[in-house]
Amino acid sequence: MVKRLLNSFGFALAGIRRLFATQPNARVHLVVTVLVLAGGFYFKISTAEWCLSVVAIAAVLAAEAFNTALEDLTDLVSPDHHPLAGHAKDMAAGAVLLTAAGAAIVGLLIFLPKILNLLS
Repeated sequence: MVKRLLNSFGFALAGIRRLFATQPNARVHLVVTVLVLAGGFYFKISTAEWCLSVVAIAAVLAAEAFNTALEDLTDLVSPDHHPLAGHAKDMAAGAVLLTAAGAAIVGLLIFLPKILNLLS
């Protein structure tokens, strides 16, 4: 049972490595994650703000991983162009965009007042 659990973590980590190794947008999200974390430490954001930031970061990265998985699976089952395959890929990409937009709004609500206060 422990070996099975460790194997499942290994598979999950391999998936995360593949995500960042093959997906340029995932690497962009990772850079933004580092900036948000640095900003959080710099501005000493509250525990609630940390919670919102972490949930937003995790949602965006998970959405990117789901999108990549769906794209890979779609390419496997529909190697030739098919309108429904294109629709599925477009909707998955749209889900990432919606999640990233929500995360950006969370980031603005947390960091914009702090940045404006710093500039004034």
